[in-house]
This record gives sequence, C-alpha cells and structure tokens, in this order.
Amino acid sequence: MVYGVSNRKSYDQRSRVNVFVHVNHSEKNPRYGVLLCLNGTGILNSWLKHNFVAGEGLDYEQMNQLAAQAPVGSDGLVILPYGNGAERTLENKNIGASVHSWNFNVHKKAHVLRAAQEGIVFALNYGLGIMRDMGIQLATVKAGHANMFLSPLFAEAFATITGATVELYNTDGSQGAARGAGIGAGIYKDPEEAFVGLEPVKTIEPNQKLASGYQQAYQRWQDILKQSERSN
Repeated sequence: MVYGVSNRKSYDQRSRVNVFVHVNHSEKNPRYGVLLCLNGTGILNSWLKHNFVAGEGLDYEQMNQLAAQAPVGSDGLVILPYGNGAERTLENKNIGASVHSWNFNVHKKAHVLRAAQEGIVFALNYGLGIMRDMGIQLATVKAGHANMFLSPLFAEAFATITGATVELYNTDGSQGAARGAGIGAGIYKDPEEAFVGLEPVKTIEPNQKLASGYQQAYQRWQDILKQSERSN
C-alpha cells in the first residue's frame, strides 16, 4: 500500500484508488488521503522463495544478492506480478501473474529474481501514476525498514523509477498498528509520545545513472501490461 495526503478534493473517475477525509482535515486546512492498494506484489517474492529457489535453501538476503547479479531490465525478461486476485488499479481485472520474453539462452535464476522485484516496483509505480494524475506530488516516500525495502535492489529501483527520495524507518506494519491502537485507547497522551524513538535508519536517493535503463524497462513492462489487459 501507498498512502498520500493532498489538499485537493480530487478522485479517480475509474475508482482505481480510495480517497478519504484525512484525520487532520478541517474546512480551513483541507487534507484528503489517497490510498493505493495492490494485492499481488510482495507475495511474488515469497512464492519464489518457497517454490523457485526452495531446493537451494536461499533466504531473502541471498535472493537479493543473486538478483543484483542481473542487469537493470533483467535483459528483457518481464514479470507481471498480479497473481493474487483482482486488482483495483486494473479496474478489478484479474489478469494473473505472467512471465514474458523468456529466453532460455540468456535468462538464469538471477534474471527471474530481479525481474520479479522490478515487476513489483513497476506495479507500484503504475499505481502511483494514478495518484499523480490526481494531483499528488511525489517527493518523499516514508516506509518501514522491513519486507521488500530490506532489498537494496528493490529500494533503489523504487526510488529511481518514481523519482522520490525514500526514507526508511526502524518500524514495520505491526508496530504502526500497535502505535495507532495505543493512541486510540489513550495509552499515549498524544501522537508525539506514541512516536518517540521512531527514527530514519536509511535514505535512498534516485540513481540518475540507472534512470534511463529503468525508464526503458518500465516502458517495456507497461506495454506488456496493456497487451495483457486487452486479452483479458
């Protein structure tokens, strides 16, 4: 998920993202939350760990290291990560996950692992494009130093293709839920107290040297996505 806040009352006419009145909204200072939600993203990386490289016993860190051996764009290998049901960003179509341009003479495990991470990043960027069209300005993305953002490849690819600075914090979804519950239950006297100790541990800037390669790879991925949508 990606959540952004805007002062503009806007919505997507195709209902591909959710819009809420944000918690600190007021008539004089309007704040609207825009929620991008994807079903088939990180589960692809998990599936590869438990099925594709299970016989080698690779953990996620080792998978990340192997994926980094393939070049940006995975030598043309493209993976659409939509294998977990209908997708809101695709207008509730269920196109499934798929692999494209697989060349048996070129592609190895490293390519598959990298193409999977790039596919997840590109799916997020595709959704972020909807938010951009609604007026959300993407400058900084704050996330927990957890899950897919533990992969240096993923974090750099995300920052580079979106053009945003990524700030990673010493937290994860479970801690965030606990803090929110604590605020609601009155355990903390105010939100500031709830977030004491929450610090950024890593900042990733877009890699301009790789930007062109990622843009080309994203365009190839987007073209294949459009073909898949038409056939479904």
